[in-house]
Amino acid sequence: MKIIADANIPFVAECFSSIGEVITVGGREITPGVVGDADVLLVRSITQVNADLLSGSKVRFVATATIGFDHVDIDFLKRNHIGFTSAPGSNANSAAEYVVAGLLEASQKCDINLEGKSIGIIGVGNVGNRVAKKCAALGMRIYLNDPPLQRQTGEAKYLPLQELYDCDFITFHTPLTFESIDKTYHLADERFFKSLNKRCVFVNASRGGVVDSEALKTVIRPGRLKAVVLDVWENEPNIDMELLEMVDIGTPHIAGYSLDGKISGMIMIYKAACEYFGLSPKYGIEDFLPEPVVRQLRIEPSIDNEQAVLLEAVRKIYDIREDDNRLRQVSEKPVEKRGGYFDGLRKNYPIRREFQNTKVFVENGNGALAKKLKGIGFKTSEK
Repeated sequence: MKIIADANIPFVAECFSSIGEVITVGGREITPGVVGDADVLLVRSITQVNADLLSGSKVRFVATATIGFDHVDIDFLKRNHIGFTSAPGSNANSAAEYVVAGLLEASQKCDINLEGKSIGIIGVGNVGNRVAKKCAALGMRIYLNDPPLQRQTGEAKYLPLQELYDCDFITFHTPLTFESIDKTYHLADERFFKSLNKRCVFVNASRGGVVDSEALKTVIRPGRLKAVVLDVWENEPNIDMELLEMVDIGTPHIAGYSLDGKISGMIMIYKAACEYFGLSPKYGIEDFLPEPVVRQLRIEPSIDNEQAVLLEAVRKIYDIREDDNRLRQVSEKPVEKRGGYFDGLRKNYPIRREFQNTKVFVENGNGALAKKLKGIGFKTSEK
């Protein structure tokens, strides 16, 4: 069995070699010629899987090691009897931790106390649901918007979009869709931004096309937003350099890039492939996850600034400022090399572990702080 895999899926060759011959290729280098005689195709989000790529190929099974699959033409796969799987939820915790890091950094920069502040979460799937729980643990008031879920469940907690406009924070966690009443392409348009609370902090870690970049720049220029955190961009990898200069935190589409999330996604599609071909899986996630670098943290609570202590604990595990700094260096590259630099940041992303791998010892028995640390994902112990 011949397997073509995105080289950015960690340990993919080591794992999938138990069921076939694995050839790793850069995600943007997966072409019809590359996949023509392959049986299995394994991708991440940058490879467009459709008729242009697969017509005439031998591919029998496609998997994306991501939670989203808007880059895959599912109808084409069904019509051609090609098996498919994704990795729902695999990197949801990673993306939610990214949002926590972004909120804490933006709040520190803008001197905002998160306790009691309102946050509107647009899209309440695997990621949005985790963001809601972590933000609630930080003492924030939660407002949810998800029209498909509202129709499905009838629950009153899912509010119309306009009821989120007055929130102190807004964060997007939707897929990118172009049709139907629930289309999300440019959902955050000029009208949306001009309807927001004038001192709102805006976060997008979903898909770049959900936001109209020009509309966003129009409200940033006069200072109508308190701060902006962007992980995703229109026209990746050739992102809007002016917009990058304007945002407070900008990162190269890596919110879900914790090693835990990547390996979890890889194992999910590995087991699905084994099941599809009637094979027994040889490996599990424990075969690839290394010991965390930071297994324990000891912190001294601050009576005056509990939020600063939370930020410092988060920075010890994931310092979002480093991703922001690396992305901003793209401006130093020649124009024709900027797209490659953006992709390189993702391909060569440093190891990042999730909060759950670290136990925090809270000195002097500060139960409230320990509860918040546990709520955003850390293991805790009070002394």
